[in-house]
Amino acid sequence: MVKVSSSDVLSILRRFDQASDEHVPRHIERLKYSHPSPISTLISFTFLSKRWSILFDDTADDDQEVILQQLTTAGISPTGQLMENPHSSTKTYGLPFHGKDVYLFVETPTDTRLDIELSQRFPDTSRSTWQKYILAGCVTVNGSLETSTKRRVKSSDQIEVMKPEQESHSDKELPILYLDEHVIVVDKPAGVLTHSKGALNDEFTVADFFRRYTTDGLETNRPGIIHRLDRDTSGVIIGARDSETAHMLKRQFSERTVKKTYQAVVEGVPEPDKAVIDVPIGRNPTAPSTFRPDTNGKSAQTAYEVRERRADGERSLVELRPKTGRTHQLRVHMKYIGHPIVGDRVYGTANDARLFLHAYQLEITIPGGKRSVFTSPVPDAFNQSIR
Repeated sequence: MVKVSSSDVLSILRRFDQASDEHVPRHIERLKYSHPSPISTLISFTFLSKRWSILFDDTADDDQEVILQQLTTAGISPTGQLMENPHSSTKTYGLPFHGKDVYLFVETPTDTRLDIELSQRFPDTSRSTWQKYILAGCVTVNGSLETSTKRRVKSSDQIEVMKPEQESHSDKELPILYLDEHVIVVDKPAGVLTHSKGALNDEFTVADFFRRYTTDGLETNRPGIIHRLDRDTSGVIIGARDSETAHMLKRQFSERTVKKTYQAVVEGVPEPDKAVIDVPIGRNPTAPSTFRPDTNGKSAQTAYEVRERRADGERSLVELRPKTGRTHQLRVHMKYIGHPIVGDRVYGTANDARLFLHAYQLEITIPGGKRSVFTSPVPDAFNQSIR
């Protein structure tokens, strides 16, 4: 791996007659390393308001096509000029530096949208996230605040991001149902998100709590997260404390060997008392954040059983056992048979303060081969609502 400092970059620019003795290392800005191939190193940087790249590659053999291909692989626009070696009597591009062949490329500045430019400069963050930062007033262009995602900018523009400080949630707790060296199981209250919805969301989540106990996914907004519960759903949720365990648990969810049991209060009393709902589910094109029964959707099956009913027949407590794990599956299926879950603001009438859906039990195999069942007591409000 090639180690290059700003002084080395400046020295290379001087050898290509692109910098003089008046320039100093601080003129080299936004230095970034990448490896377009296992045996090459690419350094991109800004110098005198232009975007440059230096390729270290002893196998390119002065082949312009090979050099430009490596730039493209590294995400560099091939629109620009490959600088010639000014010290060669013939037209060549390569120049020796510390025993390596180096090639110098300067980009031709082109206009692009601000959100696109940011996603290209920082590919680890999605374009939609950058749009949120821009609209929230977190981005400056050449020292001026910019709140338009459509602002045209050049690759040479100085763009800075001032991310807001995240609220500390160190004082917030969740009830722990089980904890060992591999897994953590908590009882999620209704109203708490499983994980953050985006970069600017700073409310307390299950993922924030898991972050204290796990080494898995710490660079993401979903540390330790294996599965999720909707915000308004309460109950059992399991997390992994290391990456190996995370892989093991996720595989069980994908292979459907995990047994999940929910308790729900629904409108009316389903008939018969016990049945399996086998109805495929797809996204609702008129409301993309919701789902609906769809013959062209994904297969979905839910077994239900009436456990208790109110004397007037207006509500009943049912046990739900999903055999698949589609988004909003239980809510869509119960609405489909004419008995939406009480308090469902999307698929029901939402006359109550909360959604009466509770992840009651989770059966799963944890490290060590132990088949375990984790249970969260049904909230008192459920029993009260059917009496």
